[in-house]
Amino acid sequence: MYKLSVRYFVEKLKVMNTKRILYLLLIFLVAGVGTLAGFGVGTVVSYKYLSNQADSEPVVTPTQVQPTVSSGAMTSDEPSQVLLFSSSEIETAVTQAVEKIGPAVVTVIGVIPTTNYWLYQVDESTASGSGVIISDGGYILTNNHVVEDMSDISVILADGTELPAEVVSTDPYADLAVLKVDGIMPAVAVFGSSDNLKPGETVIAIGSPLGSFKNSVTVGVVSATGRSLDTGSGYQMEDMIQTDASINPGNSGGPLVNLAGEVVGINTLIVREGSGTTAEGLGFAVPSSLATTISTQIIENGFFARPNLGIRWQTISPSIARRYGLPVEYGAYVIEVQRGSPAEVAGIQASDIITCIADTCIDADHLYYNILFEHEAGETVKITLARGNETKNLEVTLGQGTTN
Repeated sequence: MYKLSVRYFVEKLKVMNTKRILYLLLIFLVAGVGTLAGFGVGTVVSYKYLSNQADSEPVVTPTQVQPTVSSGAMTSDEPSQVLLFSSSEIETAVTQAVEKIGPAVVTVIGVIPTTNYWLYQVDESTASGSGVIISDGGYILTNNHVVEDMSDISVILADGTELPAEVVSTDPYADLAVLKVDGIMPAVAVFGSSDNLKPGETVIAIGSPLGSFKNSVTVGVVSATGRSLDTGSGYQMEDMIQTDASINPGNSGGPLVNLAGEVVGINTLIVREGSGTTAEGLGFAVPSSLATTISTQIIENGFFARPNLGIRWQTISPSIARRYGLPVEYGAYVIEVQRGSPAEVAGIQASDIITCIADTCIDADHLYYNILFEHEAGETVKITLARGNETKNLEVTLGQGTTN
């Protein structure tokens, strides 16, 4: 009985274990099928979603870069950020502007002849400046002071090609000169409007400082517009652009460029010291509006026409007036009247002091040349002058020329 019972329970247990094993296998089988089905459905859905996305917009595969976080910039509780960058090359506005204007910038070189003075002489030397190509006909714009004492002038293009050059004409009052070379020009500069410049606007100076560092690029801002600079020659350069872009000897005549790669000025001079105080970052450029007017007329006519009286004269200031007991504090003292000149025809004489032209009188802020150049050749204007203790008004029809 006992043996039968034990055998029964053993057989029963075997049956139960077999059923349990089969049951567990069934459970695993169902779960596995469900998982595979779910994975298949998810894959299909994902594929359809991505297919739809691919049909609606291009897919860009960015490079994922983990940012470097400085101490205190992000706490450990904050999620890390992922920055995405496209693989396309990034070009700045400055590099684009330089690439556009660079081939049109040239180096101007020439010989300064030996100069003999009373007690010594200055031997022949080489001088250099900068310039910019303004016409595919070979016309180049630079400064008058770069070429006024030069002989054997040539220009070096951006690619190193050297070409002989000749001076077409100059305008010393705006410190501009136009040169002419023969050959194929690598590029022609585009002029922009200097009238739209604003303080703080980024500008680029390109030139050959010291003559050795050809087509050097410096970047700064427009510090101010409408500046006036007294040349010490009875003429005040007006509407100048002031910039802190580094300009050094040799940069003269090179272009001042905006971020569109357009010439907005011609670099002319720098101020290093004033009243014993060291000055840095004081560069000045002739505005493109004036440079365009003068260079266009020189190319078309061979010269830039300035109104002309036909006199030699000397500036009168309050200190000079006190020293010589003159009847006026400001004016232009007539030293000589040229024969057949507009001044002689109008009755102006040596020792007269011109005080006003039209309705503008000469003073500390209005110099003789600046007032005269507000008018045009052929125009008839009233000239007010002091002759002894008398004041006279004469009408003069202005001539045309480069000297006055």
